Amino acid sequence: MHHTHGPDALAPVTLERREGPYGEVVLRRRGDGFEIIANGCFLMDTSDGRSERLLIDAALAALPAGRPAPAVLIGGLGVGFSLARAAAEPRWGRITVVERERAIVDWHLDGPLAGISRAALADPRTAVLTTDLVAHLRTTTERYDALCLDIDNGPDWTVTEDNGNLYSPAGLADCHQRLTPGGVLAVWSAQPSDKFEQALRNAGFHGVRTEEVGVARGVPDVVHLAIRAA
Repeated sequence: MHHTHGPDALAPVTLERREGPYGEVVLRRRGDGFEIIANGCFLMDTSDGRSERLLIDAALAALPAGRPAPAVLIGGLGVGFSLARAAAEPRWGRITVVERERAIVDWHLDGPLAGISRAALADPRTAVLTTDLVAHLRTTTERYDALCLDIDNGPDWTVTEDNGNLYSPAGLADCHQRLTPGGVLAVWSAQPSDKFEQALRNAGFHGVRTEEVGVARGVPDVVHLAIRAA
C-alpha cells in the first residue's frame, strides 16, 4: 500500500485501533487528513492520491481499444482513492474490491473515510470482498480485464511476509490466469523494480513497463504494467 506523507506539522490523533487476524490496524487523523497504520508500518494517507488514481487510469488506457464494460479487480481498498477513480469512470463495468482488513472496510462504510468512497460504494457496479487477495486470486473462477493491485509498499517491500506470495512465480501465475486475453496487470510500488519487471516477463506477461508519477514527498511512486497475451 504505502504511501506518501505530507508535512509532519501536526501530531496524529488516533481515531480507532483494532486487532484483526493479520495484526493491528490503526486509523489516525493528521490535520484535515487521515492515515492508516498496520502493525506499526505506515501504509497510506489522504494527502496525495495521484499514484492511486494512476493505477486505475493506466490499466484502462492499456486495455485493447473498444473493449466493452471491462471488469476490474482492485486489490486493497486503502483510503479509497483507487475505488473512487474507478467508479467515476463510466467505461468500467464490474468493479470488485478485495480488502482483507474488516476495519478498513468499516471505516469506509460508516466511518471517517466514507467521504472519499461513499458514492463509489453505492455504485451498483461495485462489490467489496473482505478476504485475502492472494487467496482470492488462487481460488476464484472469476476473470477480470484488469487487476489493479496496491496491498504493499511494492514488490520489494511487503507489509506482511505472506504478501510476498503475490509477487512469487505462483502468485503471478494466478494473476495471469485470472486475466482475460489482453487483460492488464497494474501493480503499485513505492519505487521501480527491475527484478519485478523480469519476474513479470518470466510469468508470461508482455508489454511490461513502469510509469512514474510525482507525489508530495518528492520521490516518484510507480505503477508496474503488464499485459496478458491476447
